[in-house]
Parts: sequence; C-alpha cells; structure tokens
Amino acid sequence: MSETALLTGATDAGTDGNESPGTPWHVLWTRSHYEQLVYEQLIAKAFHPFLPTIEVWSRRGGLRHRIHIPMFPGYLFLHDALDKYSDVEVRKARGLVSILGERWDQRAVVPEEEIEAIRRVVSARLPALLHPYLKEGQRVRILRGPMADVEGILVRTKPNKGLLVLSVELLQRSVAVEVDCTLAVPA
Repeated sequence: MSETALLTGATDAGTDGNESPGTPWHVLWTRSHYEQLVYEQLIAKAFHPFLPTIEVWSRRGGLRHRIHIPMFPGYLFLHDALDKYSDVEVRKARGLVSILGERWDQRAVVPEEEIEAIRRVVSARLPALLHPYLKEGQRVRILRGPMADVEGILVRTKPNKGLLVLSVELLQRSVAVEVDCTLAVPA
C-alpha cells in the first residue's frame, strides 16, 4: 500500500440535510476490518452512521489497483441521540467492540466542528494520507478554496506546500491533507 492516498468520499447516512444540529456525534470502536459491516447493520436499523474513507493503491496478485479503506481504521461515527433502547440496539451490531464513553447515558461526544472538517476534506477530494495524531504544532485556518475556514495543525513539508492535519481528539487519530501554505493563517 502506498503512503499517499486519495481521499475519495465517505459512506455517510447523515448528510441528507434533515439532521438536527443538537444531535451528538458518538464514536463506535469496531473489530479490525469490521467498519463497513457495522456501518451497514446500523443503516439497516435506521441509524445515521458516518464512515469516512480514503482511496489507496494496493497490490494484490501482482496487480495494482485502488481500494477504499477507512480514514480512521477501527472507528466510525454515529449521529444519533442515544437513549437506553437505541444504545442497546447499536451495541447489538456484529463486529462492534464498544461505544466510546463510560455508560449509556455518558457517551463521549466528538465536536461538530471536527466532523464538519472531516466532511469538508472528503467532499474536496484532496490527496490525503493517514497521519499520526499531533498534540503540539501550530493551529491554522485556511482562507480560501474548498477548505475555506477549516482549522487544523499545519506541518510544513516543502516551500509553499504543507500538510494540514485534521484531528479527532477523542480518537487520538488524524488525517493529513496537502494544502497551499499561502492560504493558511494562524487560528
């Protein structure tokens, strides 16, 4: 698999425009390579999961082709208010390890801004690669283009080009997108 990946899209049942703004985003932890299966089961139960994916080159049987892999391996997001009944229904999904959080009424929540930043990267179809989580670094905001007003951590790689790292702090995972450094300003 190549280090460089092309961000292609996301499997997202929660972008129809009918979602309520106050609904929390939860994180679902899955068994290895079970993200798509858990996603499909939740769709069948009328939940609103979000599985951002990237497209990478793979070599199988001597042939190179592109495959889709989860942007955050082992995790997907759920945009639903979970009461006790729906929490139990979600946890019945085969391949699901856990919903992050202490108890059914104290689930960990991802801020809407972090999910929106991931959605913007997905819709912009920019070349991206998986990136280690960064705790330190300068936080920047992009001024123009398809990533306008998206905030992340900028890691400079070469003149006028850099990697904008978007992080989901709850997962301690990040994804990096190549951007023009001249469009970035301190946040």
